Amino acid sequence: MEESGSGGRENGIVTVMAVAGIVASLSQTLVVPLIGVLPTLLGTTASNASWVITVTLLAGAVTTPVMGRLGDLYGKRRMMLVCSVPLVVGCVVCAFAGSLAPMVIGRGLQGMGMGMIPLGISALRDVLPPHRLGPSIALMSSSMGIGGALGLPLSAAVAEYASWRVLFWGSAALSVVVALLIWLLVPATPARARGRIDLLGALGLGAGLVCLLLGVSKGADWGWSSGTTLGLLGAAVVLLLAWGWWELRVRDPLVDLRVTARPQVLLTNVASIVVGFSMYAQSLIVIQILQLPAATGYGLGQSMLAAGLWMAPSGLMMMISSPIGARLSAARGPKVTLIVGSLVMALGYGLSMPLLGSTWGMLVITCVISVGVGFAYGSMPALIMSAVPLSETGAANSFNTLMRSIGTTVSAAVIGVVLSQLTIDFGGHPLPSEGGFRTGMLIGCGAALVAAAVTMTLPGRRREAGPVPVEQAVTSAR
Repeated sequence: MEESGSGGRENGIVTVMAVAGIVASLSQTLVVPLIGVLPTLLGTTASNASWVITVTLLAGAVTTPVMGRLGDLYGKRRMMLVCSVPLVVGCVVCAFAGSLAPMVIGRGLQGMGMGMIPLGISALRDVLPPHRLGPSIALMSSSMGIGGALGLPLSAAVAEYASWRVLFWGSAALSVVVALLIWLLVPATPARARGRIDLLGALGLGAGLVCLLLGVSKGADWGWSSGTTLGLLGAAVVLLLAWGWWELRVRDPLVDLRVTARPQVLLTNVASIVVGFSMYAQSLIVIQILQLPAATGYGLGQSMLAAGLWMAPSGLMMMISSPIGARLSAARGPKVTLIVGSLVMALGYGLSMPLLGSTWGMLVITCVISVGVGFAYGSMPALIMSAVPLSETGAANSFNTLMRSIGTTVSAAVIGVVLSQLTIDFGGHPLPSEGGFRTGMLIGCGAALVAAAVTMTLPGRRREAGPVPVEQAVTSAR
């Protein structure tokens, strides 16, 4: 009876953590179906309206590493509850917004809630027995993709048949429910690290990331050779180098770069950037092909809601593939799982060459790629946590999440440039050409193959009689 009760409690913890990750990532895709109408809704230009998406990315990138370090210092459950506050407040601010400024503020607050996902992954290591870690980490890690995929049709349906403000009120309610579930069902996690938060390091990393991501994400609008873009990218290099110099000398660094430089951690983070790049490329391309007019000869003429529904099964495939990937990691190690995931993503992109012209073809493409993403995303935290001490799991996982975000940002910039350069004239309006879409898919395929190649250089797992639990791998790594 005691084992049954313990298993039920553990299942409850995993469920709450997965739901928390899905809700946090769901908030990121809320406005995707609204992109075309945001200028009208907010009374602004299309360029200004794009800040509604950009600011969420910037806020998440800047605060996620800080939240990870705070989780190591003060407990991950406590910081997950802290993350839920800006998530709820941001949703409410957006729900009331009638102009650009409050919407941007609200979306920035929502971005701060993204730290909940790496904190949840790290907390699982504190509250679950070793034999439950693999599948639970895989599911929690994949929740980012699951929430994003399921959020598209949900947001599209609400935006098409109800007020767009309902999106934010619903997200606020879900965030409150998640906070209550964490409070009631997730036990307190110990503070594994000692010391204090590196405020100067946090400011330096934040400033460097803002310059980098702002330059990359807005470069296409401002011009890649413009003084603003080049100035931001140059400032990013200087600031991040100065930040690295500081982190190597401060007593309590925000991110321990010596640990990050370990081959397993470093190469996993490099692979994470490339996987994030590959994963996001198809998200940008598929939704456009589905909604472009059929008169173009390659567009599929789907409504906003129908396009979201065609993409929804990809989220379910990610959810299904996560435990399968966890079993593969237990049998062969997370390195193998990451290689397999990257190759499956490459296969999905390869299938786009013959299948790009039909809705069913697009469904197959997105589902295959999502299976690969489920494998890849589930294996990364296991690789990271098996190479860092317990006192740094929060910071290390948050830094890995940041690497994925950098990959998606660069992907948006690169694919955006490709689609803007390869266009056709349709009724006096430039639209991305079929060649542009196919080129973008090939770039995504190439990125997935690069991720597999990088992963192959990771240190191999020692031959042992059975699966290597995360805790045992950590001991070996020390």
